[in-house]
Amino acid sequence: MPRLAAALRGLAVAAAALMTVATLPSGAAAGPAHRAAPPSALPKGFVALREVDPTIIQEMRYVTPHNFVGVPVDGYRRPTCLLTRDAARALHRAQLSFLKRGLSLKVYDCYRPQRAVDHFVRWAKDLGDQRMKAEFYPRVDKTRLFDDGYIAAKSGHSRGSTLDVTLVRLPAVPTRPYVPGEPLTPCYGPRAGRFPDNSLDMGTGFDCFDTLAHTLDPRVRGRQLAHRLLLKKGLERAGFVNLPEEWWHYTFKPEPFPDTYFDFPVQ
Repeated sequence: MPRLAAALRGLAVAAAALMTVATLPSGAAAGPAHRAAPPSALPKGFVALREVDPTIIQEMRYVTPHNFVGVPVDGYRRPTCLLTRDAARALHRAQLSFLKRGLSLKVYDCYRPQRAVDHFVRWAKDLGDQRMKAEFYPRVDKTRLFDDGYIAAKSGHSRGSTLDVTLVRLPAVPTRPYVPGEPLTPCYGPRAGRFPDNSLDMGTGFDCFDTLAHTLDPRVRGRQLAHRLLLKKGLERAGFVNLPEEWWHYTFKPEPFPDTYFDFPVQ
């Protein structure tokens, strides 16, 4: 047990350092301004994930321009994961099981303010803005985003117990920063051709608007399917439920705030 405890402490330090580098927008400097929000700044029942489990890697995409919108999203002021305390504790339990296998969870998004969802809706209605199509929705016409369920006026993320998550093999190398304007490649392409990510190969990149991102799509086989099922089974044991249309999307049940859509900023 002492050796396990020492190992976990070492992973916590390494993961916290990795997270600081991986989650900063391109050109930003690490520093005190990017620490987790103090508990007093959050509504009762919410917590910064780092306070519950600093070993979970955080690569918060919506505070950067590397997302389907192509710019930092409204409401994301810091690259930090906020969750309901119940969801954070459950994620910690899942992380302990993955650490024993030499793996770590990595979150892309957690609590999402309603103002961010509103930003997505405005973007989806702007058919002239196609700057990130080549990576995130190459085979989907933007006029179909609402009808096909990729964009909606409300999101479970705003209730605080939903997150977007993947698995990373340890020791993890940070994902390189996205350079705005760089050539884009399809999110569903072969791993070597997609934007580099330190995640296990799940068959598509994160936020891929494509049916290949459906968790149990029959075209996904071999190691890619094995990785999806490993993530799914580990999180289900901790109380999370997967959204079948997105291999990365999980919600802790029962939700502490099943009918409340929050709008406080991520800071």
